[in-house]
Amino acid sequence: MNQTPPSSTRTMLRRNHRLPVIGATIVIAALIAALGYQWQNSPGSSHLSHSSHSSRSAGSPHSSGSSAAPPGKTSSVAPPSKVPSGPSVPSPNAHRGERRDASGEAAGAVPDGVTVLDDEIPAVVKLDPDLLKALRRAATDAAESGADFRVNSGWRSEGYQDQLFREAVSKYGSEDQAARWVATAATSPHVSGDAVDLGPADATAWLSEHGVEYGLCQIYENEPWHYELRTDAPDHGCPRMYADPTRDPRMRQ
Repeated sequence: MNQTPPSSTRTMLRRNHRLPVIGATIVIAALIAALGYQWQNSPGSSHLSHSSHSSRSAGSPHSSGSSAAPPGKTSSVAPPSKVPSGPSVPSPNAHRGERRDASGEAAGAVPDGVTVLDDEIPAVVKLDPDLLKALRRAATDAAESGADFRVNSGWRSEGYQDQLFREAVSKYGSEDQAARWVATAATSPHVSGDAVDLGPADATAWLSEHGVEYGLCQIYENEPWHYELRTDAPDHGCPRMYADPTRDPRMRQ
């Protein structure tokens, strides 16, 4: 037969039952504290603390660098990459070399200071070979007298000739008046490479006296700079000059 112990005994038993639990809790807490202290003062923990500090410092307003990721972790900030530039926008002059503007050197325009001896300017090298040969012989001989043959215009493209004719129409007011000075692309001897405009005045003065010996003849009275080759001139003299290009039968084709 079981007997119920007195209440004081029961209370003591309950207290004694709690003692092991409380003791175990205290021991576990102490162990956790000791382990935490040891981990905090370990080399790895110290490095992590330093990195975190550096990261915070780098992100502060006074830092010029970027924040570093803690060891063992990858930064979420992607490295800077090269931004595609996309299709380039051509400059206004991007196609100038391909288009060869109607007034450019490739079309027959002549820079200052070009002589009949030049081997690179199209206005010179695209002249009729016989005309160019006669010009160079004459220029070599004229140099002994101090005359310097400068090319103001020589071969011209059709486009350049058309441009010059339109400019002349604008300047003189009509095609008829413009034709006294500039021929069309269909009739101009410059387009075929059979004419050259020379200067300065001492060169044309020398040619007016000696040009016939080389077959170089002034063709128009109003253009003392315009010369063409007449191969029979050394034997028969230069032909009579026209008052202006409108009198030349070639311009009426």
